[in-house]
Amino acid sequence: MITLRLQDAELPGDLSIPDGATSVVLFAHGSGSSRLSPRNRAVAEGLNAAGIGTLLIDLLTQHEEEVDRVTAALRFDIELLTLRLIGAIDRLTEGLESAPHTAGMPIGLFGASTGAAAALAAAAARPRVGAVVSRGGRPDLAAPSLPRVRAPVLLIVGGRDTEVLALNKQAAKSLDRCEIHIVSGATHLFEEPGALEEVTMQAADWFNRNL
Repeated sequence: MITLRLQDAELPGDLSIPDGATSVVLFAHGSGSSRLSPRNRAVAEGLNAAGIGTLLIDLLTQHEEEVDRVTAALRFDIELLTLRLIGAIDRLTEGLESAPHTAGMPIGLFGASTGAAAALAAAAARPRVGAVVSRGGRPDLAAPSLPRVRAPVLLIVGGRDTEVLALNKQAAKSLDRCEIHIVSGATHLFEEPGALEEVTMQAADWFNRNL
C-alpha cells in the first residue's frame, strides 16, 4: 500500500507495476465503493497479467467515507472526485516516492459508475492522459467536459443495463474519439458469468493499443 499526498487529502492506494510494464492505469471507483472493490481489483489483476501497471486509490478520506455512508452526498460530487483524480495523475507524472519509475509513464484511466465521470473530466483537464475506459459508467455526469477530452475513450456497458446504455450512447456524441462495447446479457455490475472477463479483455486491449 502507498499513500498519495495531495493538496487537500492523503489517500491510500494499491500500486502494482509488473516487470516490463511501460504504462500505468489509474482506477476511479464508483459511487459507494472503494479501492477494495472486488470488480475493479479483478480488472486490475487482468491488466497486470497483460503487462500494464495499475494504481487503485480511494478518492475519499476515511472521514469523508463515513460521512458519505450516512448522506450519500460525496459519491456524486464529481468536482471533488475529479480534483482528487487530477492530483493523483500529477503525483504519477512526477513519480511516486515508492515508485519513482512511474514518472513519464503513459497514463490511462479506468472509471466505474460515477468514477467514470471523474475520469473523463480529469482527462479533459490533463491532456497527457492517453486513454480512458469506462465500465458501466455515467459519462453524462461529466457532460461539460466531454468535448474537451482528447484521449480515446472506450465505454463498456452491459446490454441489459438499458438506462445507462442510453446515457452512454448520448454522451458518446460529445466525445471526439469514442467506441462503445456492449457486453451481451450483462447488467450494471457485470455479475453474469464471463461478463467481467470480457470487460477486462476489452480494457487491456484498449490500453495496450492506445498507451
